Amino acid sequence: MIRLSIVVPVYNEEENIYDLYLSIAEALKGKVENYEIVLVNDGSKDRSSLLLNEIAQIDPAVKVIHFKKSYGQTAAISAGIKSSRGELIALMDADMQTDPRDIFRLMPFIGKIDLVNGRRMERKGNRFKKISSRLDNRICNWITGETIYDTDCPLKLFTREVADSFHLYNGMHRFLPTLAKMNGFSVIEVTVTHQKKKHGVSKYWVLKGRYTGFMDAILIGWLKKKGIMYHIKGGNKI
Repeated sequence: MIRLSIVVPVYNEEENIYDLYLSIAEALKGKVENYEIVLVNDGSKDRSSLLLNEIAQIDPAVKVIHFKKSYGQTAAISAGIKSSRGELIALMDADMQTDPRDIFRLMPFIGKIDLVNGRRMERKGNRFKKISSRLDNRICNWITGETIYDTDCPLKLFTREVADSFHLYNGMHRFLPTLAKMNGFSVIEVTVTHQKKKHGVSKYWVLKGRYTGFMDAILIGWLKKKGIMYHIKGGNKI
């Protein structure tokens, strides 16, 4: 079985795709024997499709999924997870702001912890975006009753059992740590780096909208209250 699957949603990232692939391959070289890179093209309108196919042709460890149109980041992540075969699944973005080498900052916690969420301590970008992101995160935590510092960090690592427990709807990719906890799994945050964007702009940031994020948080908060939670202490085997 494949040890590690790296799932990356891709939307109009033609300027970053080759650098993304090379950075992942270099980070994994000599550290993970069996791995796959699952690149999900979320209906890109630039040359992303062509470049992804070229990479898949030269590297058998690369799997590419093409959407007919853009269905959004949650759909791309869900499709990537479902098609992956790894014992562990790592999520990251295609814009090169997350460093694949940081996967190995998260890896030592797996075994004792089920999902390790990245925590960006020194975020790059303009001051307005950093402040608004922190504010959004605090409001979402208040709504959901959570204490996740950086729930929107794209870098995450979790087990196959956690992946199989997810039943995602649009917008829920922002709340994977909370969903994992709701399903009875353990979650921690580990500091990771955040790199300055080399090319392009944050496509998904522009598309998602704060209003939608807050409505999703309300839904997650409601599910936490209505979800069935129990822990079995013991019993007779039937």
